[in-house]
Amino acid sequence: MPTPERPPRARPRAGAKAGAILDIDLDAIASNWTLLHERVTPAARCAAVVKADAYGLGISEVAPALARAGCKTFFVATLDEGLELRALLPRAQIAVLDGLVMGAPADFAKGGLMPVLNDLGQVSAWQTYAARRGKLPAMLQIDTGMRRLGLSPKELRALARDPSPLDGFNLAMILSHLACASEPAHPMNLEQLELFRAALRALPRAPASLSASSGIFLGSDFCHDLVRPGAAIYGVNPLPGRPNPMKQVLHLKAKILQVRDVDRGESVGYGAAQHMERAGRIATLAMGYADGWLRSSSHRGTARIGGKPAPVIGRISMDLITIDVTGIDPAAVQPGTYADLLDERYGVDDAAHAADTIGYEVLTALGRRCVRVYRRGNR
Repeated sequence: MPTPERPPRARPRAGAKAGAILDIDLDAIASNWTLLHERVTPAARCAAVVKADAYGLGISEVAPALARAGCKTFFVATLDEGLELRALLPRAQIAVLDGLVMGAPADFAKGGLMPVLNDLGQVSAWQTYAARRGKLPAMLQIDTGMRRLGLSPKELRALARDPSPLDGFNLAMILSHLACASEPAHPMNLEQLELFRAALRALPRAPASLSASSGIFLGSDFCHDLVRPGAAIYGVNPLPGRPNPMKQVLHLKAKILQVRDVDRGESVGYGAAQHMERAGRIATLAMGYADGWLRSSSHRGTARIGGKPAPVIGRISMDLITIDVTGIDPAAVQPGTYADLLDERYGVDDAAHAADTIGYEVLTALGRRCVRVYRRGNR
């Protein structure tokens, strides 16, 4: 007799075997970009910064979602990031913030990428290459106070006296970057705005861009022709100290590996750095600083189980976090179930506060052991 066929095995749920699952809502990301886009249009266009693998959330999923929402201009940091993005979005306008030092001009031209030229040496190199290839586009960055990248005041004065190095290629954008945009009352915002306006007057006419996420909320004077939001698209609050206008896009949960009873006075974790103030219960989670959960939030961070807070107790180690689950229903705290580390009530800015850092670092630190699951709305 023929051997009866076995029924097909049920497909395992995405991430079912993972220690930590990072659920990413692509519709929320697109909605955040749309909110920023609508805030600045029709006077300005809205780009998207997707450097560092879309702030750690996955450029291969995030960038197409932003393109579907209507974004046409993208910024990355490195040449490699630009080439990866070009393969995903053949028709997008892509600018590389780190400039030509990340590769030869031919690499940019072949990939259809625009370098952001950050000094006169890069301007000269691009001009020389473009003279042989036709009017290739590039952007020019002016340092108005950040003092990282961009033409120095001395270089700007030299270019204003003799703008001929800009001949021979298409100056697609003049940009700068605000140092204190998250502090609306900081005097440096207006100082940089005036310096940027002076630079625009001194140079050949071209579209202008000054503001990233927080700068958008400083008012229309700061928006010019193009804004370049990054972190706000991914749910980081562009208005620290005020209600967050952006949707949260992440839900991070870590699996409970073990639960144990501990007595009053017993220590927990490396260095015996924390002791139980009372008898209670500790749950150990499959998440640590190797997964990007920052060690600086030891003793300060919070997880949630069934919506109830479970404080981090003891030091966060490479692979594990211990949380105090005393008072939470034992039926809800079982090995194999999950504790929430990021959700609607405790977002990246809350986790950043606990770690004494910023939401940008929380996002970009999340490691590859966190299995990423993408969804659109409730699907």
